[in-house]
Amino acid sequence: MAKKRDRQAVSNRRQNQAVSSDQHRIVGDSSSDRRLIIIFVVFFVISPAIAVLVYHKYTSSGDFSGASVYERGLIKTDIRYQEILAEHSNVAENVSRRHYDYPVLAYITPWNSKGYDMAKKFKSKFTHLSPVWYDLKSHGSRLVLEGRHNADQGWISELRLTGDALVLPRVVVEASPTDLLSKKKLKNKAIDLIVTECKEMGYDGIVLESWSRWAAYGILRDPDLRNLALQFVKQLGNALHLEVESRRSKQPLQLVYVIGPPRTENLEEHDFGPEDMQSLNGAVDGFSLMTYDYSGPHNPGPNAPVNWIRSTLRLVLGIKRNSPVQHEAGKIFLGINFYGYDFSLSGVVFCWNQ
Repeated sequence: MAKKRDRQAVSNRRQNQAVSSDQHRIVGDSSSDRRLIIIFVVFFVISPAIAVLVYHKYTSSGDFSGASVYERGLIKTDIRYQEILAEHSNVAENVSRRHYDYPVLAYITPWNSKGYDMAKKFKSKFTHLSPVWYDLKSHGSRLVLEGRHNADQGWISELRLTGDALVLPRVVVEASPTDLLSKKKLKNKAIDLIVTECKEMGYDGIVLESWSRWAAYGILRDPDLRNLALQFVKQLGNALHLEVESRRSKQPLQLVYVIGPPRTENLEEHDFGPEDMQSLNGAVDGFSLMTYDYSGPHNPGPNAPVNWIRSTLRLVLGIKRNSPVQHEAGKIFLGINFYGYDFSLSGVVFCWNQ
């Protein structure tokens, strides 16, 4: 009997230990689950909610009444980034009145989906609109103008119903420059492709971008090839001026030429300078000067510092300090960026202000 009671006692202790162990595991598992739930709530619910609140704090203005930037006190030299974040999406109620007498060119880029709607909304503010649509490429021994599939005729029609802005799609020259510039047949073919596209699609001209690519190929350091490059632009401009956009303005087709800013205090061989501008003066209706992207990942800083913009204009126009502004200055579309860079130690993050 004593042995039987001993065996029963041992069995009971083992059962109690097993129950205690199971209860411990249950308590431990429950505690672990609670920690996981807390972590999930913090990282996936609370943190995003805080981020949204912070974003709305700096990107919205609850008491905005449609006042102008002058009335809101935003025209000043000591503006803070918080003001830009808070005010960048606010506009004055009057979207049709122009406060600037000179021509204004706006690019509509594929990486900003709001561009088409913004162009329609503020069409009265612009004189020129340039959708980024076309590329002139080499396909073997022939040239091809790619991009008509990007063209939005419905958008153009809406613009022209109530606005007067000229539509000049951008054409980037990606064709082999040596062949294009030195072979007469190819050069004439390129010009014919562009002029014909303008006529068939009802454009008011084009914005041509080629100088930076020609500089990358190194051909602008060769005086003969540089002269051929200028001759190509002049011939294209003259060909466009011979055509009249008959359906609207009765004005010749226009050519706006894109030029990059010098990167040093003095003009280098490949830079576009005052002699080049003078050479193209009669054939080009405007020059789109890209005064932005001053800083980069290797030299973080401002995107378009004012002093750099001023020195760039002086270099391109050949103006010495305190000298009178030359006539060609009226043809320059000064580039203004609507985006900023957020630099970090590990790289650069590209941020758009739309």
